[in-house]
Parts: sequence; structure tokens; C-alpha cells
Amino acid sequence: MIQDLQAWLKEATTYDSFVSALILLLLAGLLYVLLRLCVSIVCRRLVKKTRAGWDNALYEAGVLRRITLIVPILVIWQGWSFLPNLSESVLSLLNRVTSAAGIVVGVAIVSAALNAVGLIYRENAGVNRHSIKSYLQVARMLAIAFGLILVVAVLMNRSPMVFLGGLGAMTAVLVLVFKDTLMGFVASVQIAGNDMVRVGDWIEMPSAGADGDVIDIALHTMKVQNWDKTITTIPTYMLIQESFRNWRGMSDSGGRRIKRSLWFDVNTIRFLTDEEVQGFGSYAILRSYVEGKLSDLASYNSQSGLDPEIKADVRRLTNIGTLRAYIECYLNQHDKIHKDMTLLVRQLQPTSAGLPIEIYCFTNTTNWNAYESIQADIFDHILALIPEFDLRIYQQESDFSQTKVTGGHPTSG
Repeated sequence: MIQDLQAWLKEATTYDSFVSALILLLLAGLLYVLLRLCVSIVCRRLVKKTRAGWDNALYEAGVLRRITLIVPILVIWQGWSFLPNLSESVLSLLNRVTSAAGIVVGVAIVSAALNAVGLIYRENAGVNRHSIKSYLQVARMLAIAFGLILVVAVLMNRSPMVFLGGLGAMTAVLVLVFKDTLMGFVASVQIAGNDMVRVGDWIEMPSAGADGDVIDIALHTMKVQNWDKTITTIPTYMLIQESFRNWRGMSDSGGRRIKRSLWFDVNTIRFLTDEEVQGFGSYAILRSYVEGKLSDLASYNSQSGLDPEIKADVRRLTNIGTLRAYIECYLNQHDKIHKDMTLLVRQLQPTSAGLPIEIYCFTNTTNWNAYESIQADIFDHILALIPEFDLRIYQQESDFSQTKVTGGHPTSG
């Protein structure tokens, strides 16, 4: 190729060849500008008139603008034969260079078309569907690699199979160079095949410091926008090597779990007196519970044959058990609690901090603000109601709580 170029420079003793080539290139450039201007004006108007989304994607991705490059390249390719003082070798060289430029334009068109496919997919599938960005990136890389081989083959006037055959001997080197790409592609296939992550999912990955919404899944990296609005970039292959939590199941279920315990001072747990039982029986929420429980206890105590005067020998209501029943009835009647999901008010193993009563239920919304508000309202109500049952929440005493307040200032007791 270099020898052909030197031969052309030696043969071109006049300015005819240079001037003709310059005029040809200027005409091709002017033709490209006019075509691009016309296509832009016409396509913009057509895109605005149609309701289809695919034409918008083609226009935004620049497919049509790149297609206009084909016409000036064809003009140049045909125009070389009309230039004066050109030998066959020089003409062959110019044609090969023009053909290589055409291949580059073809690769650019394919790349833009892949971008358009991505835009069309996002428009039609929505953000919660599988991301195909990694597949499009692989296709783009293959197109560029194939185009590069064709360009080299055309410029050197060799068959592309010669270079493709040489790639087999470089397999080990290629695997080493494109290790991250291959790992990312394999991870992308597994992620899509197993439906592990989608754009829009809320994931937690402590090892990568990620806790937020997935905003992009590409061949090499995945981007997560954390709740503090920072962006964490995670290598795609880490999703199949490291453990992470995907909250999509919670979002799809329509309910979000409340799991919180209250620790009660065991010294305040006792049996209820008859007056207290009657008082709690007047609560609308507890009326059916108290009536049913009293009937069951009376039946059991009468059949046991034990002396009802001995309090330890008969079954009675307790303040902690009645509170558990109240909380369960209260949650069952709450309009923000999901009735088709698990609802438990259970007693856990006592600890040095007291007796834990765990509330386990689901809200009927997954919105974070609404969830926190519902949870806070429920526990506000329960905490305010606990003194009615003569119970006390366990709270570790601090130095401040052991002081006496005199004249608005704490002083040592």
C-alpha cells in the first residue's frame, strides 16, 4: 500500500490529479451536508407526525444521519476512475481505501441501529423488564471486531479468512485480554436467565456498599443509586459471585413487613382482677375475646374439680396475655395492615432485658414514607396504651434518670 502511494506521488507530476481529487472530495462533502440537512428536516417532521416509537428511536440514535454517509462514499468510489493520470495500482489503492471507509460507515450504522434497538426496548418493555444493554454491547463489540478485520483485509488486499484463521492461535491471548468482557457476558446471561436483577430493583449488597435502586445494567458494570443519592458501580460478574438481597419480591407482593419487639419488665406481669377483666371486657376490640376466654376458663376450671379459692390451681387472665390479644385484634382491624399475609403477635424467649413481645405483620403498601408512618402510628398507640394494662416497658436506667429534678435542674439524689 505504501509503495502504491509512493508510485502515485512520483507519477503525478502535474496538479491535475490533486486538483481533481480535491474537487471530488469537496463535491462529496457538499453532497453529504445537503443530504444530512434534508434528512434531518424531513425526518424531524415525519417523526413528530407519527405516533410510533421506533422512528423516534432511529432518529435519536442517529441511524438516518449515518446512512447519508453511504452516498458520498459511493460518489467518491465511482469518481476515482474519472481522475486523470491514475495508474491501475493507484486506482486500486484509492478504491481499497474508499472501501475501508465504507466498512467503517457500515459498522457505525450497525452501532447506531443497536442503540436504537435499546431505546425501542426500553420504551416498550418499561424499566422493570430485563436489561439487554449487555447483549447490545457484545453485539457492538463483535461488529467492531469484524469490521476491523475487514478493513485490514481490504487495505492489505488479502482474504479476511487469513486473519480469522490467525485468531485461533491467539485464543489464549484474547481470553486474557477480554477476561472481564467474557466474565461480564456470562454474568449477564445468568442474570437475565435467572431473572436475578432488573433495572429499577432495590438491592442491598454490603460487600460493595450498595443499597438502593439499580439504574443501569451494562456488560461490565451495574450502577446502583443509593438512598443518599450517591452512585455505586459494581462489576457485573460480582452479582454471581457475591451474595446480595433483592427487594423486588416485597415490591411485587404489595406488602412490607413490620417485625419489631417490645421488651416488658417481668416484674409487672400478673393476673388480672375481676374488676380489671370487666373493664377490659368493655373495650369494643376486646369484648369478644374476653367473653370467649372467660367461657373457656370457666368451663375448664369447673371440670378440673380444683378449689377456685386457690389462685394457683385455676386458670386466669393475665395482663400480658390480654395485651397480646388486644394488639392482635387491633392489627386485624387496622385498615393499613395486609389481611392476606402473616399476622402474629408472639412471645419470644425472655432475656435479661425482659420479656419480648414481637409484632409480625405486613402493611398493605410498599411505599417507604407510608410504611414508616403506619409503623410509627401503630407503636405510638401501643406504647401509650401499655399503662392501661399495668405493664411497664423495660428501659435501662441512665445516670440522668437516677437524678432528682429540682427547680428545673437535675441534681444528685
